Amino acid sequence: MHSPSFWLDSLGPIEKRPPLAGDRDADVAIAGGGYTGLWTAYYLAQAAPSTRIVILEAEYCGFGASGRNGGWVSGAFPASEARLARRYGAPAATAMHRALHESVDEVGRAAAAEGIDCDYAKGGTLSLVRAPAQLRRARHDPGFVDAATARGMCAATGVLGGIYSEHCAVVHPAKLVRGLAAAVERMGVTIHEGTRAGSLRPGTVSTDSGVVTAGTVVRALEGYTPELAGFRRELAPIYSLMIVTEPLPARFWERVGLARRETFTDERRMVIYGQRTADDRLAFGGRGAPYHFGSRVRPGYDRVPAVFEALRATLTELFGIDPPIAYRWGGPLGIPRDWMPSVGLRDGMAWAGGYVGDGVAAANLAGRTLADLILKRDTARTALPWVGHRSRRWEPEPARWLGINTALKATALLDAWDRRAA
Repeated sequence: MHSPSFWLDSLGPIEKRPPLAGDRDADVAIAGGGYTGLWTAYYLAQAAPSTRIVILEAEYCGFGASGRNGGWVSGAFPASEARLARRYGAPAATAMHRALHESVDEVGRAAAAEGIDCDYAKGGTLSLVRAPAQLRRARHDPGFVDAATARGMCAATGVLGGIYSEHCAVVHPAKLVRGLAAAVERMGVTIHEGTRAGSLRPGTVSTDSGVVTAGTVVRALEGYTPELAGFRRELAPIYSLMIVTEPLPARFWERVGLARRETFTDERRMVIYGQRTADDRLAFGGRGAPYHFGSRVRPGYDRVPAVFEALRATLTELFGIDPPIAYRWGGPLGIPRDWMPSVGLRDGMAWAGGYVGDGVAAANLAGRTLADLILKRDTARTALPWVGHRSRRWEPEPARWLGINTALKATALLDAWDRRAA
């Protein structure tokens, strides 16, 4: 039976760590064995080795978005610098974006320090401009590059220009998350896999196999947050789907480029994202799958044939190929109502998430920030504008279902309009 993604499947069989067996005490209990929970444990254990840290994971570390994502270690933040500046002031907005840019490098540094071979490569990211309407908007971006420069990085069809940022790297996400889990275990952190958190309260995490009592409880569940009692409207689980090709021949890469393994997207509104893998595949994903009523998360939602076909057709249109597809998969992202990720600690309950699909670098920054908050350290990180932020909850159903799916359809229509506009 296949794992939930190509990345996880490429590692071979995954053997689960033992589940929780009865009640136990800890200093910090973390619900969620993805990047957020693991980075929090990593920096906590590094700064305060005597801290008793327990991670509770429903399946196995990396089962969720951390083992299924596009492998972008992106310095992007869903809330623009201008939007943050209006609310928090320009210095705070600049600090937020700079901290994420630095986190791109920190992921690579920490992986190297722990001997995690996760195919990390920092080539930056290129958003291709491929329609006149896109070009009119993109020319005002400080990262704008002309058509020749953009084609020199990624020779897709119909390129009119691009927007380039150096603040992005690529990884094999499952190698990173599984390597990080092994690293925190070496540091003395206890991981219980196959242990689903049923409820989180100040001081306790309850599961079917026992209760963990802890001074600090950390919620690090991202797109699975709505499955927790009392958190149904905290984040909306929006599905993103991916495909990966078989390894492509050298002549393809000589024509297309991506020589530094730059990540690539384009200026359409319906998000797409791709990378050249270390073994010369195209890993490519995008949005477009429907939101499911009641914020339900089910394995069957990971596969939407129409979206997979649209992704394959987009690769054909981008690169003039009909690529052999090796694997198809998907999974939920955590989307806050105001598109603003957050980190915080209040009354013994800590949280981080709502990354809107840009969580690989953001989770690292969140983990360092949570470690600071738990250890009561005032740092530049704890002063960032996302610390303590509370997004308002999503609307009750059916308004939530109607609103999100209407927005998805409207986004697709706007992209169609851009393609037709002269």
